[in-house]
Amino acid sequence: MDFAAFLVATLAGHIGFAIFVAGHAFLTDRDAGYWPYVTLVLGLAGVAGYFFYDRTTDSGRI
Repeated sequence: MDFAAFLVATLAGHIGFAIFVAGHAFLTDRDAGYWPYVTLVLGLAGVAGYFFYDRTTDSGRI
C-alpha cells in the first residue's frame, strides 16, 4: 500500500469513528463532551475512552 493511500484510509477511519461516537451520544442522550475530537486524533483509542472512561465517580478519585 502506498503512503498516500494509507493516509487517506486512516483519515477516513478516524472521521468515521468520530461520527460514530457523536451519533451514539446523540441517540443515547449521552454527553459526548470532547470525545469526538479525541477520536479524530487518536482513532480507536478515542472510541475506547468514550465507552470506558467513567467520569461519574462520587469521590472524585480515579
